[in-house]
Amino acid sequence: MIEPAVLQAIADAGLDPAGVAAVVTTALAEDLADGPDVTTAATIDAGQLGVAHAVTRQTGVVAGLPVAALVFEIVGEGRVQVELVADDGEIVEPEQLLLSARGPVRDLLTAERTALNLLTHLSGVATLTRLWVTAVADTAAQIRDTRKTMPGLRALEKYAVRCGGGVNHRMSLSDAALIKDNHVAAAGSVARAFELVKAAAPELPVEIEVDTVEQCAEALQAGADLILLDNMSPAEMRRCVELASAGRSGVRLEASGGLSLHNAAEVAATGVSYLAVGALTHSVPALDIGLDLQSAQLPAGTGSA
Repeated sequence: MIEPAVLQAIADAGLDPAGVAAVVTTALAEDLADGPDVTTAATIDAGQLGVAHAVTRQTGVVAGLPVAALVFEIVGEGRVQVELVADDGEIVEPEQLLLSARGPVRDLLTAERTALNLLTHLSGVATLTRLWVTAVADTAAQIRDTRKTMPGLRALEKYAVRCGGGVNHRMSLSDAALIKDNHVAAAGSVARAFELVKAAAPELPVEIEVDTVEQCAEALQAGADLILLDNMSPAEMRRCVELASAGRSGVRLEASGGLSLHNAAEVAATGVSYLAVGALTHSVPALDIGLDLQSAQLPAGTGSA
């Protein structure tokens, strides 16, 4: 039985509890597909109870605490009680307590790696996102993710981006259109590709990727409200911003390609609305978090066989 409070915390985070449970179940199956945890079963008495703490080893931004709690809930089947001590999106310091889990030690150790895999990865995404957000803090630009996510983890990774202060791009290929260079090549021109997509899905937002200032002008003329500036120099981006500002209001430009924390502020200062950063999810280092067993004891009146 999963505690309703855990499911509510996941829902409050803007995540689908059933979808998160499916991710957790799949992850656990990788460890438990062939049977129980052999090492834990051999070394830990079935009646042994304990408390484990998830503790940070480095400074960062935490994300995924309700997800980690769900891992313990599913493994424990009602036997493990979890207390979340920190909040997702919080800046945490080394040796800070994030989560406390109490119950059978076998359950705590069986859940340990899956819980930490998800928690350290999502916290890594949030931490890296916050670095990018801080880098452009003196501008109006926002840091935006991409679809370069790990298979099966998109909703969780994009949630972690939000925890780090970033904003999300489209979740799938169907909730928004992004006309890229191959679409333009197939359609014959930027304007023709835009015309075809707007005719097919008039209710959806449409973004056009352009490689040159001339293509940006063509996209603006076609009526695009969101334009992706791919691998342009800051000077070219500024020219595109000038063109957009001289036309109708509400046009947003997004920088993509060749971005780094080193040049983020310079790019943001060109006046673009977004920086699209695939690295937030496709090559992020995990935040170092460990699970420390605080105590382990047998219930009164029991003993090891």
